[in-house]
This record gives sequence, structure tokens and C-alpha cells, in this order.
Amino acid sequence: MSDSSEVRLIQRLVQEIERLKLGLDPDVLAAWYGKVELDAKARARPDLRESIQVIRDPVLTMKFEFRTSRRAVDKVIEAIEANLPAMPLATRLYFEKLEELIQAQAMV
Repeated sequence: MSDSSEVRLIQRLVQEIERLKLGLDPDVLAAWYGKVELDAKARARPDLRESIQVIRDPVLTMKFEFRTSRRAVDKVIEAIEANLPAMPLATRLYFEKLEELIQAQAMV
């Protein structure tokens, strides 16, 4: 492999790593949480909309709490599923794990 092709390969890898890191940026996550929250509220019955809420920790900006009633969990899951294809890879993996946790909590 020539030096120039190695450099191009390393540059592509660095760009890919930077793109993946961007998906876990707290502000990117906050934007997706907001989108999922709005979509879930739009899907939910009017009497359940107030039970769907995302709270971001003001100090630990990477920490979020997704509150919802058990009756609205299915609408939150639908909203997450609908938004997954548009998310960056790292963000998509994050929200897939969130979806698992929400479903597990709903079963308790």
C-alpha cells in the first residue's frame, strides 16, 4: 500500500469516527429526544399527551429522563421506531437501547 493511499484510508477512518461521535453529542441527543417526544404526543390520545415528557439534567447534559404513563408506552415506542431510520448510527443504537429499557420497565 502506498503512503498516499494509507493517508487517504486513515483520513476516511478519522472522518467516520468523527461522524459517529457526532451522533452521541448531548445536543444531538436532545434534538432527537425532542423529536421523539413530539411524535409520541402526536400519536397519543389527548388525555395521555401530558404524561409523555423528556427531562434533561441541567448539570449532566448527557443524562435524560423519558417519562411516560404505561398506557402511552406503545406510542413512545412507535415514535422511536419511526425516527430510527433518520438517525445517525450511534444515535440509532442509543435509541434502540432506550426502546429496550422502556419496554422492560413497562413489563415490571
